[in-house]
Amino acid sequence: MSKHWDPRWKKERRQKVIKIKLPSWDEDDEDPANMDKEQIRSRMKEHGFLPQKPWQERPAYIGCTPSVFEAYVAPEGDGKYSAVTKEGAKQKLTFLEKKGKSLMAIRKIKQFDDTFKTSYFLEEALDIYQKAHEALTTKNESEIIKYVTETAYPKITYNIIDKTIHWKFLESLEPARLVHARTTDVITKENVFAQLTVRFHTQQVLAVYDRFGRLIQGSKILRKDVLEYIVFEKHLANEYGVWRIHDKIIPPWMTPTDIAEGTYVVPKEKHDPVPTEPHPVEATLTEDAPKSEASAQPS
Repeated sequence: MSKHWDPRWKKERRQKVIKIKLPSWDEDDEDPANMDKEQIRSRMKEHGFLPQKPWQERPAYIGCTPSVFEAYVAPEGDGKYSAVTKEGAKQKLTFLEKKGKSLMAIRKIKQFDDTFKTSYFLEEALDIYQKAHEALTTKNESEIIKYVTETAYPKITYNIIDKTIHWKFLESLEPARLVHARTTDVITKENVFAQLTVRFHTQQVLAVYDRFGRLIQGSKILRKDVLEYIVFEKHLANEYGVWRIHDKIIPPWMTPTDIAEGTYVVPKEKHDPVPTEPHPVEATLTEDAPKSEASAQPS
């Protein structure tokens, strides 16, 4: 009989035995050189190994676009003319003409984000703008990358080493206004990015000190009116995408800002050595030296 006489404890008796696969001593079966690809694949699958690939795949993550697509063209003299003047009326008319594409882009954004609203976004944009500058003054890299894209990070952190930055937001001279909106897709049609350009007209205080504590740009007590066009970007296809500062548009007609000059250690000047007169005793010895040598020679 092949069965045990006592049917009880059948499960326990089975657990006492471990089934193992004995190796095959046939060299032709075990040598990979004598096996084809399907046999190698089945053997690796049997032992739980993934088949090798002739190429290396590296994951790629596209968190932002490399530049601003269809950048906003600011009207000349913006911030100087009111809507009542002739120049201000022309600016309003130009803005209305370019508003069609922006409305289509906002409609595209709402397809991905149902809760998007321009008024709410402007409040969020101002908050992101302030927090990004506050993180820059403290040089907190982990906080800066929360409010700034990977494209803008090296631009905003350039040349801040060994410098102390004092920045303070005072007030908004005009409410923040959305002036430009565009969307684009990267690689695939579903991978959509959105860029919104916001116009900020604010009063700020900026002072930059070098490593020696000397003021090299701005003033700590002087207010300054600042007109900026900040581009915010969001990865719409990403469920956890957030709005971040992507770039800053500087019109060609805008007055250039003062550039802080770098500070360096002044090298020490090398002076030529001053010739000194020999000591009287040394001069006497040098004069007597040839005579002593001549007397020492044999006649």
